Amino acid sequence: QVHLIESGGGLVQVDGSLRLSCAASVGTFSNYNMGWFRQAPGKEREFVASINKSGTGANYADSVKGRFTILRGNAKNTVYLQMVSLKPEDTAVYYCAANFYLYSDLRRLPNDYDYWGPGTQVTVSS
Repeated sequence: QVHLIESGGGLVQVDGSLRLSCAASVGTFSNYNMGWFRQAPGKEREFVASINKSGTGANYADSVKGRFTILRGNAKNTVYLQMVSLKPEDTAVYYCAANFYLYSDLRRLPNDYDYWGPGTQVTVSS
């Protein structure tokens, strides 16, 4: 069983920055491709960013490209989402997710992920 717990959310002003962390309780963290998703009230959960097992590849939703950076520290069993230039439309609950897969891969669909954290709220105020 994999347990994920996000942290680092909060209230920030427009153009501010936050760094989210997701700590994984898992045997071998490097066996998992990781992703960040978000869900705003009344909207479906949407892809934000993903990173492959080794951390050598990442991809992003168009809406966050150039502003968000996903990183992972396999020695610390942690994945991060560095967010800058935040906008009100970034307000959402942010979830990290783990994909157990034989190959190093970049996944964008929620159904591709096997484990989820409970989420952390990010609110961007104008």
